[in-house]
Amino acid sequence: MSIRFATIAITGKTVDKPVNSMVTRLVEHLSGSGRRVLVEAGMFGRRKPPANAEVRAVPELVQEADLVISVGGDGTLLRTSRLLAGRDTPLMGINLGRLGFLVDVSPDNMGDVDAILAGNFVTDERILLEARVSNGQTVESEGLSLNDVVIHRWNTARMVEMEVRVEGELVTRLRSDGLIIATPTGSTAYAMATGGPIVHPGLDALLLVPVAPHSLSNRPVVLPGSVNVEISVLGGDSKRVRVSCDSHEELPLHPGGVLTVSRSPRRVTVLHPPGYRYFEILRAKLRWGDGGSA
Repeated sequence: MSIRFATIAITGKTVDKPVNSMVTRLVEHLSGSGRRVLVEAGMFGRRKPPANAEVRAVPELVQEADLVISVGGDGTLLRTSRLLAGRDTPLMGINLGRLGFLVDVSPDNMGDVDAILAGNFVTDERILLEARVSNGQTVESEGLSLNDVVIHRWNTARMVEMEVRVEGELVTRLRSDGLIIATPTGSTAYAMATGGPIVHPGLDALLLVPVAPHSLSNRPVVLPGSVNVEISVLGGDSKRVRVSCDSHEELPLHPGGVLTVSRSPRRVTVLHPPGYRYFEILRAKLRWGDGGSA
């Protein structure tokens, strides 16, 4: 009888004692059930990795796995999700972070892990964004994100002036500290902190959320997921602007460059434990109904 998810890869924050401790427990638990376990190279630093784990660099780690487990917070899962983009390999997250909307398996509950390994899980497909910086017909840099693509000021206290178009149609000329283009997944991240709406991850949509706009009439906008969004920086401010994907990958924006953001044809499959409920996660993380604040 074949084992479901026979080869499992584990990613996590590098040289982090709580992560290393959890990964060691997880390796012992998984290998004890006859599974092959791979761990990300460098995760343990100079310390020796668990005896039952095979160390792999990221490309091989992703290629060989039937399931990838991300140990940490949402940030770790975001990084891992980009590695899995377009693959059939599913992803699950064990939460060692603080405010996590994606990593929802408790490190104290191996029962949830066992349930997922046995095939008792909720499947959740999330859309990704592709960001391309081009100058004329030349694509200068590209990035991928699960949460958001952000164009923001850098090394200056001045606002950035930009022109925003959707499918070639002018939407606005915006003066602000930046602009967030988010997925529904990213609606509970930076976009929410900036005043954007919470969008259910089952919707095929993109969000445009200005960051501290000069005019209060510039409000968040929800768009169909099929559109292309183009942003041009005006007034020679390109040198004072950066583009980030999931607050990690930085794309340079040179004078005359145009940032285009669109939904990627690739998706990421996230596995949740049985009983997963989206609104239950929102209530818990945002403390809705208990009289407190998140």
